[in-house]
Amino acid sequence: MSRGALMTHVVPSRPAARTGADGPPVPEPTDGGPAVSNPADGSPAEPDAVPDPADGIPAVLELGGGGGPAGPPRLTVVVPTRDERESVPLLLDRLGPALSGLGAEILFADDSDDDTVTELTALAPRCPVPVRLLHRPPGTRGGGLSGAVVAGIRAARGGWVLVMDADLQHPPQAAAVLARTAMREGVDIAVGTRYAGTGRSGGLAGAGRQATSSTATRLVKAAFPRRLATVSDPLSGLFAFRRDAVDPALLRPVGFKILLEILVRHPGARVAEVAYAFAPRQAGRSKASLREGLAFVRHVARLRHSVAGGQRQLARMAAFGLVGASGIAVNTAALWLFFEVLGLHHLLGAALATQFSTAWNFALTDTAVYRRGHRRGRRPGRAARFFALNNLLLLARLPLLQWLVLAGTGVLTANALTLVLLFALRFLVSDRLIYRAGEAKVRRRDPVKLLVDPDAAAAPPPHRRRSGYLPYRYDVAGTVTIGSQIRLPELEFFRAQWVPDADVDIAVRVGDVGRRRPRGRAALTEDHSGSAALRYEEHLGRLGANFRVRLGPPITVEVGPLLARSPHVVYTNVVEALLRFVLISRGRMLLHSACVELDGRGVMLSALTDTGKTATVLRLLREHGGRFLSDDMTVVDASGRAVCFPKPLTISAHTLRAVHAEDLTRGEWRRLALQSRLHSKGGRSIALLLSRFNLPIMGINALTQILVPPPKYSVDRLVPCRLGSSTEVKDLFVIERGAPDLYDLDPAEALERMLANTEDAYGFPPYRHLAPALRVGGLDHAELRAREREILAGFLSGVRTRVLASDCFGWADEIPRLLAGEETAAPVRTAEAWPRWDLRTFPAA
Repeated sequence: MSRGALMTHVVPSRPAARTGADGPPVPEPTDGGPAVSNPADGSPAEPDAVPDPADGIPAVLELGGGGGPAGPPRLTVVVPTRDERESVPLLLDRLGPALSGLGAEILFADDSDDDTVTELTALAPRCPVPVRLLHRPPGTRGGGLSGAVVAGIRAARGGWVLVMDADLQHPPQAAAVLARTAMREGVDIAVGTRYAGTGRSGGLAGAGRQATSSTATRLVKAAFPRRLATVSDPLSGLFAFRRDAVDPALLRPVGFKILLEILVRHPGARVAEVAYAFAPRQAGRSKASLREGLAFVRHVARLRHSVAGGQRQLARMAAFGLVGASGIAVNTAALWLFFEVLGLHHLLGAALATQFSTAWNFALTDTAVYRRGHRRGRRPGRAARFFALNNLLLLARLPLLQWLVLAGTGVLTANALTLVLLFALRFLVSDRLIYRAGEAKVRRRDPVKLLVDPDAAAAPPPHRRRSGYLPYRYDVAGTVTIGSQIRLPELEFFRAQWVPDADVDIAVRVGDVGRRRPRGRAALTEDHSGSAALRYEEHLGRLGANFRVRLGPPITVEVGPLLARSPHVVYTNVVEALLRFVLISRGRMLLHSACVELDGRGVMLSALTDTGKTATVLRLLREHGGRFLSDDMTVVDASGRAVCFPKPLTISAHTLRAVHAEDLTRGEWRRLALQSRLHSKGGRSIALLLSRFNLPIMGINALTQILVPPPKYSVDRLVPCRLGSSTEVKDLFVIERGAPDLYDLDPAEALERMLANTEDAYGFPPYRHLAPALRVGGLDHAELRAREREILAGFLSGVRTRVLASDCFGWADEIPRLLAGEETAAPVRTAEAWPRWDLRTFPAA
């Protein structure tokens, strides 16, 4: 069929756009010829309403192909072509089978003047996935190949869009791996990289093209150091993205490097990279030329100018530096007074001097550096965050100050040096988080680099021999067993030394993780060769807070020496996330909630982190008796049964009023005042703010908890109480702060609230990078989350859920009053959830 014959199926007029409730419908073929669809929403055009090429909106033709999804496709593969007649047969022959099973379609965005359209028309019906064509006639080809890609994006029907070249330098199998990764990882953009992991650029013909590509990559990374910091190959032509995450209206591409445009104009999009080998060209010729190169340089300059804001930030930094210099003078004078005149210890003097200089710096910064429009929130709130930041950094300064003093540096000089060293960090946190100046509303790129490496080699053997014995073993509710080389205090209640080493579901060992030399930023690398493995590395090489997870079975967690010294971080940031998903795979859920049994009735409390749940539990137990099952997490199943999970309680600042433990020593009370402040909501929020920067946040967290351990106590040391093993929950209270209120939640809303509360407990890095990569019991992350929802829906089906709001922490007064007017259920007797010795079962000697 000739191109002229093909185009006779198109009647020249413009369609009206239609959008379905669940997305655009799949076009129906008309008259046995190629159907025409609206490039805006993919809906079929009426016979008398077809795009007019003169309007600049070319028609989209259905060329055929089989195995299409029943409904809108999940993935649209956009292939820009220009005179690719020789490449098209090879591409369709390999790409169609690679995409089968992905719910995909192929859309060619064509600017050809040769017989490419004729070839596509003849070959498409034999392709195992649907093939569509968007042909731009001469005069409508603005933007070059990038313009064709933008037109293809607008015509895409899939929720995901993958862009690749037609010359087979992007291997179809690599494109399929990239698509699977993008749709699995929970990211916005997935980039095929030639320059990370096992990626290779050998397909570039000759040393000249290699050098040109490398130089261009360095140029754009230098032009956009923050926006491209986590991307090693920003000029890649192989990438995929969520269609909802990219706004085509923002794109003004020139040439054929459209990925750069997408990354720069969407600075908050979450990005992952997938390593692949760039293959030699199979047919056709390169579109690169001197003219294209000059257009590329001009485009980079225009793009840099369009997002410029660095000059204003430099001006603020200079003003902040002048204020900081005056603050160093104030700090030095105060330290001289405390150390030289009053004779205080130099570390105590430095801590006190910091309070004076912080007050001075805040007064000047808030009035002179930032204008009214750049101030975030009210002045007391800004002051609280400013003081919290400087005192948190004080914890990092004091060890360095002591080291400098011991090395022979004078106290005043050493103190000034430590202040200067942390200047840049203080400015960045203040500028972006306390004041949010400049691009205040722009969501910034996640600082952790994500790399999926399908062909990564196995981890190198450790440089020294380590024992494999697991001295600490735990049996969690009779469902999941854990063995560890480090003691996990949160699981102490579940100690089960009778569990054999070889039978544990999760094994935690200490080893050498990561490369020896430091790295520029934290990275999570997925290795899908053989058994899946994940490796998280921070900035300090093997000295950092690194870990490796092999997804087994059994699941093996290997932590570096720094993490091994901070078991709270190992458990909270790594082990509990794995435990959550292993429990789901076995029909149970780790629900973020507290659970007590009052007069034989199971009562559960849920709240967002640091609302007052722990204080309420302590008051209920102290004033009303009952049994304690859990405070932070509870194991539940679909039958409505809750099994205890009695982790030690973390005492925050607002929980102190509920603690009346006579067993605590004076030293413990004094430490508790400091610990509860650092590890409460304020300290956690500062840590979450810092996690947005390129900092070794997990290492900082580990060092902080080594220096100031979290205030964790078993419940029966804080209030007299008994522990229960399991109960049937009848009442669930979602407690909130606010005007007093009480109302019931319907099951659907209760389900969403409990899922949100549970997810809130896992917000600290690197959970958001780790979780999407997990595969447990044959289920991927999306399937595990769906199973979790089913378990929770079954659990809540027999539970009355109410929201209880209070403005005076009065939940412990209201809950017993509400329960007293209702029929009290008889105590539910259930079998113990784990082996338990009972000496009464043995005959007397």
